[in-house]
Amino acid sequence: MRFSDFPFLRYVAFVLTGILLGEYSWCPGLITLAMVLGVVWLGYVIAVSVQTKSKTTFQASPLAYLALVILGALIVQNKKVLSEFNPDLAHADAYLGEVTMFDQQKPNSFENLLEVKSIKIKGTWKDAQGKILVYHQSDRSLKPGEILYSKGKPEQIATPKNPYEFDYKQYLSRQGIYYRQFLGKDFQLIDSVRNPRAEYFLTHLRHKIGEMLKSRIPDPNSAQIALALLLGQKKELDPTIRDAYAQAGVMHVLAVSGLHVGIIYALFVFVLKPMRMKKEKARLYLSAVIVVIWLYAFLTGLSPSVVRAATMFSLLTLGQMRERPPAIYNVLAFSAILMITVNPDVVFEVGFQLSYLAVFGIVLIQPLILDLWLPQYKVLEYFWQLISVSIAAQLATFPLSVYYFHVFPTYFLLGNVLIIPLAFLIMKVGVPLMVFGWVPIVGDVLGYILHAMIWLQIRIADSIRFIPGGKLERLTMDFIEMLFVWGILLVLAAWQFGQRKKLVWLALFLTFVLVGFNLYEEFRSPARELIVYQGKKTQLFDFYSGGIVRSWNSGLETGEISYSVDPNRVKSHWPQIPVTLKAFQSDSSKVEFVEADFSLLSLENRLICDLPPKSIYYWYENSWESLPVSTSLRLDSLAYRIVF
Repeated sequence: MRFSDFPFLRYVAFVLTGILLGEYSWCPGLITLAMVLGVVWLGYVIAVSVQTKSKTTFQASPLAYLALVILGALIVQNKKVLSEFNPDLAHADAYLGEVTMFDQQKPNSFENLLEVKSIKIKGTWKDAQGKILVYHQSDRSLKPGEILYSKGKPEQIATPKNPYEFDYKQYLSRQGIYYRQFLGKDFQLIDSVRNPRAEYFLTHLRHKIGEMLKSRIPDPNSAQIALALLLGQKKELDPTIRDAYAQAGVMHVLAVSGLHVGIIYALFVFVLKPMRMKKEKARLYLSAVIVVIWLYAFLTGLSPSVVRAATMFSLLTLGQMRERPPAIYNVLAFSAILMITVNPDVVFEVGFQLSYLAVFGIVLIQPLILDLWLPQYKVLEYFWQLISVSIAAQLATFPLSVYYFHVFPTYFLLGNVLIIPLAFLIMKVGVPLMVFGWVPIVGDVLGYILHAMIWLQIRIADSIRFIPGGKLERLTMDFIEMLFVWGILLVLAAWQFGQRKKLVWLALFLTFVLVGFNLYEEFRSPARELIVYQGKKTQLFDFYSGGIVRSWNSGLETGEISYSVDPNRVKSHWPQIPVTLKAFQSDSSKVEFVEADFSLLSLENRLICDLPPKSIYYWYENSWESLPVSTSLRLDSLAYRIVF
């Protein structure tokens, strides 16, 4: 296997580099990048023509790779222009917005998304663009294509207050959403769009199929799983069921992904054996298979994993038509380039990253695991293949899972061996139910069979959840450590292809870099520091000294601690339940902390340090920003870090 045989792997690396560079504020604008790209491309064409005529050894490829980097940055800048933040929405007295989806149930309201068409400022209406996430309590549900009139000013989505808290603002901004508003019942539906967009047809169809599945499947829990597994609608999942599947290591079963597209592909291609047909009929049939795959992808909402799988299977099917299947690495890279070109922000979606890592791990590592044992019986061979696929995918994805979620499912092999075969059967019954569920008797029978299989799947997942030690929690992995694990996996995967001396040196180099990084982090970590977290109304203090973390909570609730405080504790390798930081009130307004060098003036909400600290920081835009050193610090709505 030679890297030069897979050119699209190189191309996607340079495009990704451009995407990442395009995210920085100092990146040139759209017009400048377009001009530079034109100059570089012209230089490449001239270089190639000169090389061809003079037969020189001059390499024009660096210019081509530079063009790919510029193209990546250009795609990002174009997306920024199309979804640019609109400051006028914050000053609107009223606005008209088009409903773009069906309501999503929330604890005390319904969530929906509006695309703004026009706004009213100081009595004057004008055209405007933007998206607003709204929450309403109307008795009537909103439907895509309806026009809504609302008064009041939408609020900008706030940045996270506390260190390493989930950045909901950034998550929504990558979808072009910068505002939200609680409407209650204070709005009016005044019209519907006269020429609905084509996507609304699929949205309405998905909703109708979902309602039909609910009516045909007798058990609500089974209906929730069916909606997630067949249509990718996971928002209605019961938290207990979600946790059971996550702890069994099979959460990917509930997210419509490459597994589901692969089942549909296998159903049409391998089960029905189109290659037994004559060449022209086989090509026509395979073309229909591609159409079915993409219809399913559109129907389920075009999630990154589904688009990746649909693109891959489409390219493989086209290869079958030519009787020359393309290399899987080129297919993977080409599908990634297509997705990035359409939406560069998909690079930052966890689903996109996990999807490609899983497939890359299966393609690269699974054959090596499979060669470790050759079962004599077909049943054992089937389970060994399933186990090897699960191990390969888990090896490739667990660094990223730990990096983002800090959890590892211990019994993922057991869950995959028992639950994934059931997922195949559920899909084979569920897809016909989606098509024929409207027929009264047929729909009821298929719905009951589907319920029975899903019930069994839930019971298996629940049983695995109650096995002791089902998941390892509060795991941490830095970015450098994640790259180290992937580097070692690549070394092991390339071991059989020779050049082992170079691979050993590469492994030693990676180890040296990791050790150096950890020593640097250990050296720069302070011996004593105080973190002040902000809740809705009060604060929580974490004081680290002498290797012990002591905590003082002035009123944060358990949910707030889990969401706002735990991320920093996990990243800092601090315990979930620290030692209590003892305090006493010396007078009506002063709180003295035992074993600490600071106190709190509660009426002024001011922190007083006994001695000047080494440095003071506040949390802003996902990083610590320095402040002038002082022995007095007013605690406002920001999170602070004081190093002693």
